[in-house]
Amino acid sequence: MHSVPEISQQTVLITGAANGLGSALAQAFGTAGATLVLVDINEDGLRQTAGNLPNASIYAADLSDADATRQLAQALRADHPAVHTLIHNAGFLVPEPFAGMTEDRWNLTFNVGIQAAQILTRAFWPSWLTNGAAAIYVSSRSGIEGFVNEAAYCATKHAIEGFVKALAMESTSSGIFLHTMTPGMYMRTPMSERNYPPDLKTKWVDPIELTPAFLHLALRTNPALSGQRLDAWKLTQQLKAAS
Repeated sequence: MHSVPEISQQTVLITGAANGLGSALAQAFGTAGATLVLVDINEDGLRQTAGNLPNASIYAADLSDADATRQLAQALRADHPAVHTLIHNAGFLVPEPFAGMTEDRWNLTFNVGIQAAQILTRAFWPSWLTNGAAAIYVSSRSGIEGFVNEAAYCATKHAIEGFVKALAMESTSSGIFLHTMTPGMYMRTPMSERNYPPDLKTKWVDPIELTPAFLHLALRTNPALSGQRLDAWKLTQQLKAAS
């Protein structure tokens, strides 16, 4: 069994950290004392997220670009050779009919969601096979259902679900805990500001309310959960009830 460090002793890599859930996760892990590695294309947003977090490093990168993501991965390995927890939260959704979608728009959505996930995972995989890790990939209902005008986004989220299941089967005895995480509750984020209809905007919550589930998974307490799709809202409520 690998020794799992407390959150305060972990280095945590979070993509899509400039706003929304990614920024909330940075606040939660930073408050718990983690060393933060924050990635987003929006450098100004990253600086705002990291502003009150003393142990945060920021990396502005375009995760839709494979070469840029590989260069990022190389820099991250050099600067932070031991990443204990990866949270791939970055995503891109602009609803539009498939008939009008350009190939560039398709590739942007898919590359941010799954290409970047595999490049960053691959960068740390050899270390994780030796030392263990937690890797959490943010999914949604689009990972198990289909939605009108979301062909690229649904394909991306379905892909991340399969990616995690397969890698969990390959690493059962390595101490790597892999999960997909669906929010399970409507969140107020820049993406939902653009895409939610008015009725859902009356139900949304601050994404900080979902972060206890991610903190819990970073501690790797239950091997049976590796490879599973989890619900952040439900898991958070269960943790509250048990405390």
